[in-house]
Amino acid sequence: MSKVFVENEINPLRRVLVHRPDVGISRISPKRAEELLFDDIVHLPRMQEEHDVFTNVLRQFVGDDNVIEVEQLLYEALEADPESKEEMIKLVIEHEELPKAYGDIMRGLSATALTNLLVTGYHAPDDHFFFDPIPNFIFTRDIAVTVNDHVIITKAAKEARYRENFITRFIIFAHPIFAELQAEGRVINLNKIDQFPPSKKGESVSIEGGDMMILNKDYLLIGCSERTTPYGIRALAECLFAKGVIDNVVQVNIPNDRSYMHIDTIFTQINTHDYVAFKPIIADGLGSNVQVFTASGEERKYHSLQEFLIKEIDANTRIIFAGKGESPYQDREQWTDGCNLVALKPGVALTYDRNPVTEEAFEEAGYRVVYAGDLLKAFSDGIIRPDEVQQTIITLPSTELSRARGGSHCMTCPIERA
Repeated sequence: MSKVFVENEINPLRRVLVHRPDVGISRISPKRAEELLFDDIVHLPRMQEEHDVFTNVLRQFVGDDNVIEVEQLLYEALEADPESKEEMIKLVIEHEELPKAYGDIMRGLSATALTNLLVTGYHAPDDHFFFDPIPNFIFTRDIAVTVNDHVIITKAAKEARYRENFITRFIIFAHPIFAELQAEGRVINLNKIDQFPPSKKGESVSIEGGDMMILNKDYLLIGCSERTTPYGIRALAECLFAKGVIDNVVQVNIPNDRSYMHIDTIFTQINTHDYVAFKPIIADGLGSNVQVFTASGEERKYHSLQEFLIKEIDANTRIIFAGKGESPYQDREQWTDGCNLVALKPGVALTYDRNPVTEEAFEEAGYRVVYAGDLLKAFSDGIIRPDEVQQTIITLPSTELSRARGGSHCMTCPIERA
């Protein structure tokens, strides 16, 4: 049986959760875009084509069965656990403030129809929209994070993403793939009010997966950002320390700004010693600082994330800067996810194809930059195998995907690495 285990950001990927852009995204209008957390409206067919290239690359490296669609997990969980299904329907009816009659309709739907409704908001038999779509569900990184042998169900900061939390909680509590985790108490649910109550100062718990990275089995990095609160970080750290999951929680304070909504918009790891980052914040410490909380109660502080990495993680740390660390290129290419990469294995990572100066930086650092379509053809023609690919940055088509403000790191939720 496959395990659920992730102890860093770069070990060979084994299983990953994704979500293909669905018809709900086609309902975003210019007037509703900001409310639904999109910066632009997108062309769904092209976006789906681009996402298919992305998942085709993933499948080449980890296998068809290990690139798992969360919508399929939702369907299977609805089939497997009628009791949890009822709780899920009640949560959605209450949150969306729907008439009770809608709940009766939902109870009468097949698992396939109910899955589609919960994800898109669309009830096909009546050609009626019950509620808003959840277009950000393509960013599966945000819904849950595996830290060593535990899974943390995150808590969204924005109401537009609350239904994603409901769905994730339901899947992890009802799907057989997570049954062992449940039985052994290895699930931490940030949405449990009794476990993580508001602080006496009125602070709330809010942590999204894009702000969480496990650097190694002893260090969990969490960005304190537009979407993740200081109290949420402290509350989670205390829980992780009490359970013995991790020894150090590293809080990286970054500007509360849409441009840097999560730490992975300005920083990701791609190799044993190599990271990609936005220089002004990660290296220069502009509007940023680092606090290290430890299980022993000791605390340490650093001026920048780069300083912390060199002193506590790896003296040989090398940071490749988006746009070569020069404006206006670094600002443009940070905005188009030049820092947001996911590693398939050490030294092989996925990024978008629209950051040319950052691509030059990769080449100068010794990486080969290859377009995803060309690599897939090389696999098909038998020219090279996935296991032979080394020291390579794979660029993905991104005309529409990049409009959603999230890169390959955002679109992957690893649940197993070697």
